[in-house]
Amino acid sequence: MQKILLYYKFTPLSDPEAVKLWQKTLCDSLNLKGRILVSQHGLNGTVGGEMEDLKVYVKATKSYAPFKDIVFKWSDGSREDFPRMSVKHRRELVGFKNSDDEFAVDENGVIGGGQHLKPRQVHEMIEKYGDDVVFFDGRNAHEAQIGKFKNAIVPNTNTSRDFIDELESDKYDDIKNKKVITYCTGGIRCEVISAMMKKRGFTDVYQIDGGIVKYGEAYGDDGLWEGSLRVFDERMTVDFSDHAKTIGKCVHCAGPTNNFENCAHAECNDLVLICLHCKQDPSKLFHSERCQKAHTKKLGAAAGA
Repeated sequence: MQKILLYYKFTPLSDPEAVKLWQKTLCDSLNLKGRILVSQHGLNGTVGGEMEDLKVYVKATKSYAPFKDIVFKWSDGSREDFPRMSVKHRRELVGFKNSDDEFAVDENGVIGGGQHLKPRQVHEMIEKYGDDVVFFDGRNAHEAQIGKFKNAIVPNTNTSRDFIDELESDKYDDIKNKKVITYCTGGIRCEVISAMMKKRGFTDVYQIDGGIVKYGEAYGDDGLWEGSLRVFDERMTVDFSDHAKTIGKCVHCAGPTNNFENCAHAECNDLVLICLHCKQDPSKLFHSERCQKAHTKKLGAAAGA
């Protein structure tokens, strides 16, 4: 039986290059596939393989003192959901613009981040404070098209690098004194975003411990989450139950869908929501009429060359 592990750990690493080589050797020896990033700030990974091999990986990774209390989240899937085993040494675990100046880490994690809330505590806070609690999506905007917490604020972000400009705008001044619960897929982005928010005058910031994944394990589609979870492997999306709500809308017919496709115009290639019916029409595999015209023009120029 195969599964997928998701995990991260913010902790200072004095020799991230050595950790990278160790992790690559370990994963290859266990026939795992996935993606791991290592930086001076810690470790972030998603790997798939046989259950027994993953258990060996967990034990070996926890044997390294800085990772002894790392939390691993299990998800349905397999090694075939990844093309290869990639382990890279990067400057940042999450690609926020100039985030080296935004936060610091110690052995306990990100310094000055938002308070962690278990899924149960999220519900308790909503019940106690009602409209004074605001959900703030810590992912890229397209991810929220197919799944988000009810009434969540979704920033206008195409990449993680856009968050600083968003937070420094005046868009969110009206919620700076409310209880703001940040959330993201597995929790890692909110570790940094919550710290960035507190530096910019948000007074009461929280983060969902373990992210959407842990919340979905606890409440499935019978809580405050609605829709599908966007994931970055061959699965593309994950549902927490057989009665998940479809909140995404096809860009062409506005029908319900959670199906993402890459725009057929190579110079665009951005993800676009297209229902399975419209997907059958090659002329609709585009973000817009503009992309379609540019694609046709390029094909015509190539044919005439």
